[in-house]
Amino acid sequence: MSSQANLATDWRAGYGPIAHRSETIERMQALVQRLVAQRRIADEASAHALLAAADRVACTAMSVVAHMTYARRIDRSGCPLGSDDFKQTPEGHTGGSLNMVPAFVGYLLANALTGTTRGWLMGQGHCVAAIEAVNALTGDVSAAQRGRYDRSEAGLSLLIADFYSYAIDKQGRPAVPLGSHAGPNTAGAISEGGYLGFAGLQYVHTPLPGESLVAFLSDGAFEEQRGSDWAPRWWRAEDCGFAIPVMILNGRRIEQRTQIVQEGGATWLAEDLRHNGFDPVIVDGRDPMAIAWAIVEAEDTLSAFAARSDRRYPVKLPYVIAETEKGFGFPGAATNAAHNLPLNGNPREDAQAREAFNAGAAALFVPESELENALTVLANHGQSQRSRESEHPMALRHPASPHLPMPAWAPTEVSGSAMSALDRWFVELVQANPQLRIRIGNPDELASNKMGTTLALLKHRVNVPEPGAPESTDGSVVTALNEEAVAAAALANKGGLNLIVSYEAFAVKMLGLMRQEIIFARRQKELGQPPGWISVPLIVTSHTWENSKNEQSHQDPTIGEALLGEMSDTARVLFPVDANTACAALRAVYASRGQVACVVVSKRDTPNHFNAAAAQSLIEHGAAHVAGDPATAQLQFVAIGAYQLEEALKAHARLGHHGFTSCVTVAIEPGRLRIPRDDLEAAFVLGDEALQALFPPH
Repeated sequence: MSSQANLATDWRAGYGPIAHRSETIERMQALVQRLVAQRRIADEASAHALLAAADRVACTAMSVVAHMTYARRIDRSGCPLGSDDFKQTPEGHTGGSLNMVPAFVGYLLANALTGTTRGWLMGQGHCVAAIEAVNALTGDVSAAQRGRYDRSEAGLSLLIADFYSYAIDKQGRPAVPLGSHAGPNTAGAISEGGYLGFAGLQYVHTPLPGESLVAFLSDGAFEEQRGSDWAPRWWRAEDCGFAIPVMILNGRRIEQRTQIVQEGGATWLAEDLRHNGFDPVIVDGRDPMAIAWAIVEAEDTLSAFAARSDRRYPVKLPYVIAETEKGFGFPGAATNAAHNLPLNGNPREDAQAREAFNAGAAALFVPESELENALTVLANHGQSQRSRESEHPMALRHPASPHLPMPAWAPTEVSGSAMSALDRWFVELVQANPQLRIRIGNPDELASNKMGTTLALLKHRVNVPEPGAPESTDGSVVTALNEEAVAAAALANKGGLNLIVSYEAFAVKMLGLMRQEIIFARRQKELGQPPGWISVPLIVTSHTWENSKNEQSHQDPTIGEALLGEMSDTARVLFPVDANTACAALRAVYASRGQVACVVVSKRDTPNHFNAAAAQSLIEHGAAHVAGDPATAQLQFVAIGAYQLEEALKAHARLGHHGFTSCVTVAIEPGRLRIPRDDLEAAFVLGDEALQALFPPH
């Protein structure tokens, strides 16, 4: 009998701790029959073999996760481990990672059943052990991991030993391609997931039409982040791919039960979601089959809606609640300890803990031949002519370069608003690039920040437009009085063209989200995998120098100062001084890839000092002389931003009137002037010769 036939005979039986509820079996059998009727899968036996295979892969992966926390190696014969086989200092987010295994295997199963590869996003990045364990078993590992981690006993043991090994190389960088959170070495990962809640803000904006994304969300993040319940306000079949949220409802944070469980659990959450425009379904989060069923059903629901000609918004977005217990499948489940170290002691030193570990591993054990059969059945990519999960479209973003129109350069010595100039140029940019999906993150201040033409063209995205207001159901401006939620819309739209505009003081609320994007992109560059998405500018205006009408809370330069602490080749901070330098700066940002750029712009009228050529040269070099000769000057003023430049020029003139020579230099991008901290930054900053020309030694 073939491996497929062997698996098909007992698909209802489950495996190890994985059991299938009667409701799950009925739901899946109905789905299988539909898939066969639609010719999306060959026959019921093929589907049943996939279901049984998923159970075995999930059990093995859960065992690997537990070993990653506690053990130094794995014994694939199933023999118990001895005291010396355990780590001296176990570490891992074990409970959540154990919960992520059935979810991620369920995602693989959904792909295998339908013959399509969906993207994935994980909000709880600390559960990376689940992804790495499954990837090592399936062989779908990243380039850096290839040849190191695989399904062999040696390959899995190396994965286990590397986890939380803290190994560093001679340059002080991680010496193993495995981290504590999802990263560029995690095959298929598109986000670190270090900040709980941001995935819930981003997932609906991530897939393009024709794509499908499964977003794994944390129930702890439900209380962390406002805005994830607004997804039905933003999703449109016309310009969005299918987005399927799957909440892993395990009921516990680090120290106590989650708010959801305290309020009433899955049924309470489902009711809350209904009030916010979702169509929730509760499934068994312990069962890969239940999660796979929910993913396919959710996608088919969205597909059916998209095919209708009488679409009305908002649509009730499917939302999967995968109810489980923290650390399911291993001793210590459903306790606070399950978050980190579920056993009562260290198995290396504690015989009872060692006995519990070995018993838990034995319950999850799958014989080698049976595992090989399961993995072979599940790997139907060739038969389906689909990509591996690590190559899903959202992991390979590289949209065509945008056409960048030349700005209508303003004449020098004439005053004007830099924000108004940016408004005019951005409209031209949008009109020149109809192939790119536009997302503007707007915390309710676009028009007041002199980008009214942009708003009139692109409009607020709403479900029911207000007559006479710049609103539309298909608007590209994502507006909410929540800086993180609207910034997430732009940062998630990596297949398109994006802009974020904010008051300077309030942009600091975006900092965590910005840093997560910056760090992930920077790590990609370090690994020789530079991100391909078009860089995203954050324009901050109504800034410290021009917001004195409000209280001191509204005068806060923190966002620029904080981003200057990041690596300047990826986190750019620019201070244009007039309309022309502002347009040149924004144009340069859109010409680059994989950067987040904070552009601090004045909205009041200021004099234009730089003509077209000088403005572009200033952006290219990061600084330039504006007045006087630094070679002969007794004093050098260095100005950052339009208002400092005006004051420096006044002081320069006053000193000259008294016979004291000075010069004025403007630094539009201070990060270009810094001492580089590594080779990537060294290639970005100015060299010594250029610096000495700007700041000659005396």
